[in-house]
Order: sequence, then structure tokens, then C-alpha cells
Amino acid sequence: MDHAIRRILRPLRLTRAALVRDVELYDPVPAVPAIDADGRRIAHAWLLIRAFTEPVGALLLDVPDGGLTPEAVADAIDARLGDAVRSRLTAAGINAVGPLPLGGAIPEAVPAYLSDRVALLTDPPRLTVVICTRNRPDALSRCLDGLLAQEYPRFRILVVDNAPESRETAEVVLDAARAAESPGRITVDYLREETPGLSHARNRAVAAAPGETLAFIDDDAVPDVHWLAEIARALARHPDADVITGAVVPAELETDAQLWAQRLDEPSFTAERFGPATEHRRHPLAAAPPPGSGTNMVFRPHVIERIGGWDVALGAGTPARTAAETLAFTQVRLHGGTIAYEPSVLVRRRHRRDLDGLRAQLAGRGTGLAALHTAILMAEPLLALPLLGQARRSLRAPLLPAGAPAELRGAHRAGLLAGPRAYLTGLRDERRRRLAERHYPANP
Repeated sequence: MDHAIRRILRPLRLTRAALVRDVELYDPVPAVPAIDADGRRIAHAWLLIRAFTEPVGALLLDVPDGGLTPEAVADAIDARLGDAVRSRLTAAGINAVGPLPLGGAIPEAVPAYLSDRVALLTDPPRLTVVICTRNRPDALSRCLDGLLAQEYPRFRILVVDNAPESRETAEVVLDAARAAESPGRITVDYLREETPGLSHARNRAVAAAPGETLAFIDDDAVPDVHWLAEIARALARHPDADVITGAVVPAELETDAQLWAQRLDEPSFTAERFGPATEHRRHPLAAAPPPGSGTNMVFRPHVIERIGGWDVALGAGTPARTAAETLAFTQVRLHGGTIAYEPSVLVRRRHRRDLDGLRAQLAGRGTGLAALHTAILMAEPLLALPLLGQARRSLRAPLLPAGAPAELRGAHRAGLLAGPRAYLTGLRDERRRRLAERHYPANP
């Protein structure tokens, strides 16, 4: 009976798993209430700590019945991120001795982080933002709004509408193009790719933007207002990097399932490089965790063409479901390339709200990982032994933190078992599609 009552009350959402908030140290340290505007009890607070717009780290705090005072928030920041925060304050000419200033940290001079960005934006590189989407006009609209708000002088947005079932996506893109018309600094273009599958859509974008630096963002993500500026700064900071990746942080944590998803995917706020100089720390075939996310990745001109394009038997819309971007990262590494991860290249994304969706996501990751290993083995049989070693490490690594719901356990392993067959099925489906196109062309 208790279980049935809980199922009835669950849609009422009497609690909120976590409040998501940015805490900018330039501003007064905020309090965190125990009750939100809708009357729901806030169980946790997920705080992105920023120093003069630079992301420094994130905290997940329990919220007591009386909420968190500014002093409690400041103490938590100091306890967990004290060294990183104080180094930024000291560099900005602020006395970092003693408690963190509750009223806001006012720099004596412009922090180098900001001055570097301002200098770079006087003559920034031209960037093309690629959004591949399918039948999600509302999410796409939010993503486009975030791009139109970018503090970047000029750039292009390329939306690839993958096997659309209506004109809704085209209308959303048209609205964005109209909104961007006035100064002429943003170009918004629309393309259709009739073959279903994320990799087909991405390949269509690559073909339509030859020789351009491509910044990929998922349609259900919203870029930080400094996203493009930080991409440009990362490209300048890593002139030898073939790929730039960045942090993906939560847009909301309304449900327990979203909170568990965030615990699985908590981003690093330490810049890293993955390349020939770091192979002693991370093997090129190490795919879990990947050196970045397909939600937020940037490729320099011709890099994708050099690795043979996106594998159309991987990714959303295929039996393998995921891992097309992880294969691309791996191919870049195997070709001697370098990937740079910069946490300031930041986007926000909504996790799936229910445990069923999270379980499907974990299964998809397992399927994609095993499919990825299958793809590499088929292309390079001589990599069998090192690939087996990396696969064993992936299996030994704990996927779920302690206390994770029991229904999530086993989903990833079940996906792993399905991965090889899923990849082979994807290859078969692609061969059949091409054969059908050859014999029965759509436009003879």
C-alpha cells in the first residue's frame, strides 16, 4: 500500500531534488532557501562557483530545514574549493587571507582571464556552430536563444534538420534568422538531411562547411553566454589541438533521477590535454570516460574529414545508440592528434527526468562502448590486445556511486553485451540503405 501511495503522490513533486545556481564571487554570496517559490522542499543545492565569470568548480550541498545562510555557503566554498578560489582572488589583487568576502570580491584590476578574452575578441576566429536536430522544436528554440545571446562579434549557425516529420523545426530556424538580421553579425542557415541518424546529419554539416572550424552543440543544450568566446580562447591557448571539448553542467535538477544522472556525469573543472605527450597518463584507446562530450565539442578545419567522417553505424538513430563522438576522439588520438579540454567552454543540459530514462541512457552507453570497440577492432585488428586491456579497465571502473537505485544496476552491463551485435546490425542496415538508393533512387 505504501508503494502505491508513493506512486500516486510522485507526480505532485512535493520535493525538489536540487536547486541549480551560479555563484559569482564578484557578487554577494547568496543564501539558499529550504523552500522554493512553488512551495517544494529543496533537498540539495548544486552550485557552480565562478570567479569573474571563470568556472572554478561545483558543489553539491545538503540543504537543512532552515536553508543555507551566506556564511554556510562561503564556508563550503572555502572548504572544498579554497585553494582554487584564493588563487583567482590573489591574481586579481584581492587579499585572500581570512574568510571569503560575503559582500563580493571586487578586483583591484581587470583579471587576466577577462583581459585575455577581451583582447582576443578584437579579432576573433570565424566559427560555425552546428546543431543537428530531429523533431524537437522547443529544445532547439532554447538552444538558438542561447546562441543569439552570445557575446561574440560574428559567427554562423548551421541547423541540420534530420528526417523531419513537420516544418516546425524550419519555422524555429526562420524565427532565429529574423531575430539575428539587424546587425548582420550572426548568420543562421538551415539544411535538411533526409537519412535518419545523427552521424548522417553531422556528415551533412561537414560537407556544407568545408574548411571551417565547427562547434557542435546538442539541440537540448544551452550555451553559456561566453561559450563562443571561450572556444576562441581555447583555440588560441592550444594552437596544436585538433579538438576542443568543454564542460557540460546541469540546467536543472528537479528529480532524483536527474540528480543521479549528474552524479554520474559530474564535470571536471581542471583543464586537460590528451595527446602524444600525455599517452603515459592516458592511452589513446581509453574511451571511458571519454575526453569530452558530443554535446559540446569543437573540431578544427579538415580534422573530421581526415578521420573519415562520422561513423554512420554509431550514434543516435542507430542500434548502437551512442559513441560516434567517442570514436571520433579515439581516431584523432590514434592519428597522433591532440584533444584539449577546457572547463570554461561551458554548456547547460537537462538530464532525463525519470529513472526509466536514466536506465535507458546507461544501457545506451554500454551498447555504444562495446560497439565502439567493435568498430575499432574491425578497422584495426592489430589493436586487439591493447583494446582488450582498455575494455577490462572500463569494466572494472565503478560506474554508479554508492546508494544508486537498484534498477540502474545491470543496465550498463546489459548494454555492453548488446554492443557488438548492434554495431554489426548498423553496418548491415547502412549497406541495405545504400543498395536501395542505388537501385531505387529518390529522384531518378
